[in-house]
Formats: sequence, C-alpha cells, structure tokens
Amino acid sequence: MEPFERIVTDHGPVVLRVCRAVLGPDDAEDAWAETFLAAMRAYPDLPPGANVQAWLVTIAHRKAIDMLRANRRRALPVGDVPERPAETGRPDAWDGDLWNALRALPERQRAAVAYHYLAGLPYREIAAITGGTPDAARRAAADGIRKLRGTYPARPADQTGADR
Repeated sequence: MEPFERIVTDHGPVVLRVCRAVLGPDDAEDAWAETFLAAMRAYPDLPPGANVQAWLVTIAHRKAIDMLRANRRRALPVGDVPERPAETGRPDAWDGDLWNALRALPERQRAAVAYHYLAGLPYREIAAITGGTPDAARRAAADGIRKLRGTYPARPADQTGADR
C-alpha cells in the first residue's frame, strides 16, 4: 500500500474542491480535515486495488452531510462579517459568484456536479455515494450544469444580448 501521506498529496486537492462545491467556503476545510482523519483510520483496511479517489469522495460526502445537519441546528450569526482573506493573497482568487450559483442548486444537483465535474467520478460511483441510480446521478448533474449555465456568471442585462 502507498504511504498515507502520498494519498493526501495526490487526492487532497480534489477532495477540497468537492468539499468547497458541496459545502461552500466556510466549512470546506473542516470537512476536508475530517475526511482525511477518518480515511487515515480506515486506510489499513482498504482492499488492494480499490478506487482511492472514489473512497475519499464517499467519506467527504458523509462528512458533508454531517456538517450540513450540524449547521441546520446552529444559530445564525449576526452582525458584519469581516472580509475573508484570499488563500493566494490575491483578492480576485475567490469567486463568490460561483459559490452563490452552486448554493442555489438543489443538494443532489450540487453534489452530482461536484463529484462528476470536480472529482471526475463516473455516475455509477456518484450513485453509490449519494444513493439512487447512475441515470439519476447523470440527470442531476445535467440539470445542475444546465442551471449553472443560465445563472453563472451573473451578467448584467446589457451584456446578455436581451436588450438588443
């Protein structure tokens, strides 16, 4: 088996992108850390030849569900929130509009888009993670992408061609 550190290095960025797409920027890093803590404990029992990326995305999916449930039970914060620093130090590095467009998707569509287009998982593995059939996962991803194409990037009316 590969050393676990290499698993984190190889698959960490994909898992973080998936967590960000499913949960948003506020909880993504916590879910990422929880995912790899759980994976580290279970890694010795992983069967040889298993799809490690799909296994990690499955764990991330479960951690995301746990966080979504926990967030629904928490009180909503009030007051002004300071600006979030960009991870790269460049203010233009964070695309809040993309997160707003993803957040507007129904949960199944958001998960299917994240797992297929960010993690590169096939629809049968998405179905195994989220429950349902590969056709339902394909439909959810297609519907999500169609909605994103209509809402992201948000364009002013004078740029859409609607007023011409």
